[in-house]
Amino acid sequence: MRLENRVRTAASALLAKRKFVAPLDLFTTMGWLPDKQLDRWRRGQVDHLGVVLAVTPDKAREALDVLRRWAESEGLAATEVEYPAATLDRRPLRFDTGPETAYRTHWMAVGLSETRRRSLVERQNKAPDLVVDVATADWSCTECRGTGDLFVADPGGPLCLVCADLDHLVFLGAGDATLTRRAKKASGLSAVVRRFEKSRKRYQRKGILVEEAALEEAEDSCLADEDVRLRRRERDRERRADWDVDFQAALAEEILRLFPRCPAERAEAIAVHAGTRGSGRVGRSAAGRALDERKTTLAVIASLRHEDTDYDRMLMSGVDRAVARERIRADVDRLLADWRG
Repeated sequence: MRLENRVRTAASALLAKRKFVAPLDLFTTMGWLPDKQLDRWRRGQVDHLGVVLAVTPDKAREALDVLRRWAESEGLAATEVEYPAATLDRRPLRFDTGPETAYRTHWMAVGLSETRRRSLVERQNKAPDLVVDVATADWSCTECRGTGDLFVADPGGPLCLVCADLDHLVFLGAGDATLTRRAKKASGLSAVVRRFEKSRKRYQRKGILVEEAALEEAEDSCLADEDVRLRRRERDRERRADWDVDFQAALAEEILRLFPRCPAERAEAIAVHAGTRGSGRVGRSAAGRALDERKTTLAVIASLRHEDTDYDRMLMSGVDRAVARERIRADVDRLLADWRG
């Protein structure tokens, strides 16, 4: 029963967010398949998915059976998806030593238009990008024993770009999203260039490799409409700025409606702080933008916590966050009651 509840909860969340549920997304959400291990499997570095799953194959299959029963009860449509490896040969990936249909079956939401459904299927069937790594240590090509600044981490061993048949591509550094998108679209063959950053313990994207003609085409296209794109960005910036001002004013009014005895200047300050674009604060969440009462109250509580209690001082002195919040809970509740009148 516990497993069934976990599967149903995770699947429901995925369906609401993406309009489909994929077994691998389910396992990732449940903590059974870390992103790093999923990447190893997609790169063809392990024999099958079961090698990197944090649970036994039997438990994985049990979860997939729960997913199937839940999806059928919800009336979801089953679509079988291909899983090519992010390797030069694009070979099909293996999931298990037994039947694999359940792993390949994605469940689509009901009511999707045919266009939307087709778009989702195409995106799910799309092969992952080829990846080229920036060398951070000495290495030699498995086939020619040569070396270089870039290599392909093929399952049989590292390959230089010549042996991987990628040496005709040119490098386009990251930074211009429009140029990158257009060059990749125009290029018949492309690869993502990444570098492992030891300090961050993760890969960082450095750019892409594309065909030279595709890069030239993309550069010409970007030059031709540069003025248009600049004007569009400026209009979007002005529109977002105007929207922020209106939203913050509406949020201040909502604060005063919920807390009539809150000083007007304090309500305005809370609204500006919580509603700042890109801040990630509660006012910038979907519920916050909709002036949800709970999210608005959370913004007020956050202000009281930092401005009217010893909370920040406790954190600086090493008090655990949960403990500090419990210690100031009574003060915050009293201040909220005062502002509510």
